[in-house]
Amino acid sequence: MERKPSGMRPVQLVWFKRDLRVRDHGPLQEAARRGKLVGLYVFEPEVLHSAEFDPQHLAWIQEALLDLQTQLRVHGVPLLIRAGSMPAVLGELRRELRFEELWSHEETGLLATYERDLRVARWARENAVRWTEIPQTGVVRRLKSRDGWSRRWLERMSAEEAQLVGGELGPRGVRSDPVPRGAVLGIEPRKRWMQGRGGEREAWQVLDSFLRDRSERYLASMSAPGPGWSGCSRISEHLAFGTISMRTIHQATDAHLRGLREERKRTQDRAFGSWARSLAAFAQRLRWHCHFMQKLEDQPDLELSNLHRGYDGLREAEFREDRFEAWKAGRTGYPMVDACVRSLVATGWLNFRMRAMLTSFNSYHLWLHWREPAQWMGRQFLDFEPGIHYSQFQMQSGVTGINTLRMYSPAKQATDHDPKGEFLRSWVPELARVPLEYLAEPHKMPPLIQRDVGCVIGEHYPAPIVDHAEALAHARSRFSALRRTEAVRAEAKRIVKKHGSRRKPPPRRRKNHAPQLEQQALFEEQSAD
Repeated sequence: MERKPSGMRPVQLVWFKRDLRVRDHGPLQEAARRGKLVGLYVFEPEVLHSAEFDPQHLAWIQEALLDLQTQLRVHGVPLLIRAGSMPAVLGELRRELRFEELWSHEETGLLATYERDLRVARWARENAVRWTEIPQTGVVRRLKSRDGWSRRWLERMSAEEAQLVGGELGPRGVRSDPVPRGAVLGIEPRKRWMQGRGGEREAWQVLDSFLRDRSERYLASMSAPGPGWSGCSRISEHLAFGTISMRTIHQATDAHLRGLREERKRTQDRAFGSWARSLAAFAQRLRWHCHFMQKLEDQPDLELSNLHRGYDGLREAEFREDRFEAWKAGRTGYPMVDACVRSLVATGWLNFRMRAMLTSFNSYHLWLHWREPAQWMGRQFLDFEPGIHYSQFQMQSGVTGINTLRMYSPAKQATDHDPKGEFLRSWVPELARVPLEYLAEPHKMPPLIQRDVGCVIGEHYPAPIVDHAEALAHARSRFSALRRTEAVRAEAKRIVKKHGSRRKPPPRRRKNHAPQLEQQALFEEQSAD
């Protein structure tokens, strides 16, 4: 039966994607000024069955949709939920609702959603539907130059939040749809230690707890996988699904930071100054969040191809499936690597320094091309953000051509960021009785001690899958040969001009032959954590 909305004002269809909130939602605000609102969320098979999608993502979306329906109900706005490909879903809805205007936020996502948006734009033109997209991050569409990008970011983040005011903003006779179960969508759930709950109200609780308490120890704990669980902001998954806006986080952080600095002046208490420095570091990472997303916006094939095509063929033909499987299983013989992988698989989260270490390990120690490991890790991260994920995965893998090669020592990361061995023993119980002096490198235990503690290397826990020194020497040799070629150097200059940060790099003690216009920190600069 055809739905016939009552009232003279035309129906405005607001398409929710990765913006599952009501506060600071520009499309809702603008659409409400022009007519009656109807919300839409579509479970698209191209997304649900993409290589990076996981049942944990579906569970989070389902929770966020339930919360979104509650928030919209306050304003009398129905939320329609459909499953199918766009723009076919829009065609069916147009026959029901006879809408002439479609609203959404801009999205910087996977190639599948990029191509989907092109199809929707074509459908809108052919069907006389006006589709308006509104920015929700600092990413700039059709950016011609990176010059002045930071200024534009700050202008957007400092603008007044969008507001949805008033009740009964939706048409009569249109009701919200139930949120479908995973089985209906063809996705089987899998058990995972979830980090929290999805939804706008949960996002605000997480942000509030960070600003009021946890941010005080942000700098001290962000690099360690154990303390990082609570010391990091943990807002990144909410940013990924848009249950809170970047602008809201920026403004709340800025207000709290000003308060800390005022308290420092008023009380002369150095603790407030230390807290302010910690929170300022977090604020800086909000900018980096959008900086990396801008790369994918400017070059949508970044999830498929090397940013620097001069590195094509460097690793692809030498991919070792046995090494890949050992890495995914947390059975490499490097305790910090194995502990981080197992923790990630179980929880869906890992602090960003350890994400960088895992990528470094599979790139340089195991000599794996980045594409398959990146897809696998995308499935594990609840906070998977395509632009950040693929930009930084390529950066850490060394194929951008413009960044320093950062080859992590898993043993050093263990001693630096888990000095008591608590994280390692928790996630690699085979090593529970190994003395602390051997915990980061248990293969160096004398055979007698191995037997005494019940951890015989090669039997209870694997020997190192590769030799650390030999693997890195091989990687350096291969990269050095490429980076010395004139063609590779010339292409690197072009990439810097298009994608490079305009911030000055930190002082360096020694020369680096590759252009270096990015900050040196990698995953830990991602943004929200």
